[in-house]
Amino acid sequence: MVLDQFAGGGTTLVEAKLLNRNIIGVDINPQALERCREKIAFEWENCGQVYIKHGDARNLHFVPDEGIDFVCTHPPYANIIQYSEDIDGDLSHCKVKDFLEQMKSVATESYRVLKKGKFCAILMGDTRQKGCVVPMSFDVMKIFEGVGFTLKEIIIKEQHNCKATGFWKTNSIKYNFLLLAHEYLFIFRK
Repeated sequence: MVLDQFAGGGTTLVEAKLLNRNIIGVDINPQALERCREKIAFEWENCGQVYIKHGDARNLHFVPDEGIDFVCTHPPYANIIQYSEDIDGDLSHCKVKDFLEQMKSVATESYRVLKKGKFCAILMGDTRQKGCVVPMSFDVMKIFEGVGFTLKEIIIKEQHNCKATGFWKTNSIKYNFLLLAHEYLFIFRK
């Protein structure tokens, strides 16, 4: 059983279904869950079961202790992109400091529901504020380690939908340096 407690657009749900994995997709935003339902509404031979649940990643009371084999999720990056207008508890409305505080509950719940020896994959990115980098992804990594997870791997994933274009992108290629145009996939083990 796979868990994505920030189901969002439903990509993880679709991939789990195609790979014949059972998955629970959770999101606090009913509109996101409606998109997920639309995306998984296809027939596929030998596909996994997809369970969609309206809920909060900080309180997965409907998931039993150690009931999950793999957590695979992509939280919002604080308030960089707001995914709803006024949903109480939507972490995409939190400033970085508050977001990191809330991620402690997300990490605790992830640890509680995951079976011992199994893996948790969190895709996180950084942001800029007032022209300076805020490396919040590494703060999230430390939060997950703080609840008991062991970091097994860091995978760097290039982003293709960033604002780094024009002059800076051209010069980054020309002078062989990297811009803030990547995310980190942190792989943890319980």
